Amino acid sequence: MPLIPTCRIAAGLLLAALTAGQTMAATIKIGEINSYSTLPAFTEPYRKGWQMALDEINKAGGVHGDTLEVISKDDAGKPSDALTAANDLIAGEGVAFLMGGFFSNVGLALADYAKQREVFYLAGEPLTDAMVWQDGNHFTFRLRPSNYMQAAMLAEEAAKLPAKRWATIAPNYEFGQSAVAVFKKLLSAKRPDVEWVGEQWPPQGKLDAGAVVQAIAATEPDAILNVTFGADLVKLVREGQARGLFKDRSVVSFLTGEPEYLDPLKDEAPVGWIVTGYPWYTITTPEHAAFLKAYEDRYHEPPRLGSIVGYTLMKSAAAIIAKAKDTDTESLVEAASGIGLDSPFGPIVFRAADHQSTLGAFVGTTAVKDGKGVMVNTVYKAGGDFLPSEAEAASLRPKD
Repeated sequence: MPLIPTCRIAAGLLLAALTAGQTMAATIKIGEINSYSTLPAFTEPYRKGWQMALDEINKAGGVHGDTLEVISKDDAGKPSDALTAANDLIAGEGVAFLMGGFFSNVGLALADYAKQREVFYLAGEPLTDAMVWQDGNHFTFRLRPSNYMQAAMLAEEAAKLPAKRWATIAPNYEFGQSAVAVFKKLLSAKRPDVEWVGEQWPPQGKLDAGAVVQAIAATEPDAILNVTFGADLVKLVREGQARGLFKDRSVVSFLTGEPEYLDPLKDEAPVGWIVTGYPWYTITTPEHAAFLKAYEDRYHEPPRLGSIVGYTLMKSAAAIIAKAKDTDTESLVEAASGIGLDSPFGPIVFRAADHQSTLGAFVGTTAVKDGKGVMVNTVYKAGGDFLPSEAEAASLRPKD
């Protein structure tokens, strides 16, 4: 039998070792899509959040030794651009699954894409209830507390107000329409004496503050529900205060306590509004303290709610991959159903029945302190306490 030269044996062993190393330490690509150019106040902190989490995960050895890589695309706030990005990521980049989304109409488009293409989609920000209920599907999961959850938190406080005549202001697209509808339903159930006397539906990002304020004032409401955010919120607050719209009236407002939207108002921030938000400066839990220190050490600035969403979304993705032990779609769906993990706000679960996470939100009132807007009298509301039962939620979903 001919002898094999020692150099050939060594080369073969080296090749085998390299091949084994490649097998053990692969790269898992994740496709991420968001409205970076449209709403940077939220999406840039969001990007910083997931980047920090990604580095933590890979520094700790990745997932089962595999490195995670995120390939990110901007959807410009347009469903059509989001679908193009999704197709590029799946077909061109070979990503294992999709995550992200900000606007509700974009999120619904990505969820439908996931359903049609049988791709796992982990949504972060889109808040419409349709995403997990009436248009929910087998492949889509959502992190943030939904319109229903935040409306239930706010309605609980609104029901304590003496106000009977209510008016609403909300952007005229899926998020605003859904938020108003569910808040009306929940508050009316708690307070049958409430009367809805007026509504304004400005286009997102194009609010004519003078006209909206004048129209709402004409209805003479006792209280106002506001769902505008970003630049529209700034316009509404300034014009409303100038014209006395908020004087001696209660205001309940989605999202206004988030630093992304409250900080730009500075000392013009409204006082006494009941809001959902993120008072990072008053949270003392160990989980949040660790997150806050790491974030400030890395970026030399405080986090925003987008930071929490991005960080927790990336940690959720890693936990799902780790549990699945594979990246095929069905393994990811099975792993995500009912999975629990820790977040800077405490433990959360992605419910198996409707794929909604139990991440909660803070509720409090707005104030001005040291020349800037803040939240005071804040309470963390656990998301699971403001959801219908899993059996009821399952009945709201279409049959797969």
